[in-house]
Amino acid sequence: MALEITDSNFDEVVLKSDKPVLIDFWAEWCGPCRMVGPVVDEIAKDYDGKAVVGKVNVDNNPDISVRYGIRNIPALLFFKNGEIVDKQVGAVPKSVLTEKLEKQL
Repeated sequence: MALEITDSNFDEVVLKSDKPVLIDFWAEWCGPCRMVGPVVDEIAKDYDGKAVVGKVNVDNNPDISVRYGIRNIPALLFFKNGEIVDKQVGAVPKSVLTEKLEKQL
């Protein structure tokens, strides 16, 4: 299961991580987000111990969304050493996300 990332724990969990991080920006009302959500949970299980995988509910955590200019969801950001190294906007197959994550390992 992906971690719940919030405005209050974002810096600690994401920016200070020594592992690559995949963050899914989503909302309850977003249809494509509901398609991507289970895929992100699978990736969290597959990469347990190798990468940090989390989700940010944009409605509940506006600060992070504004900080990273999230305008369309689902938006998936890939971080390494506290910096964005890749991103994906919209619903895509699991293989696209795992390929991007593999490049950061």
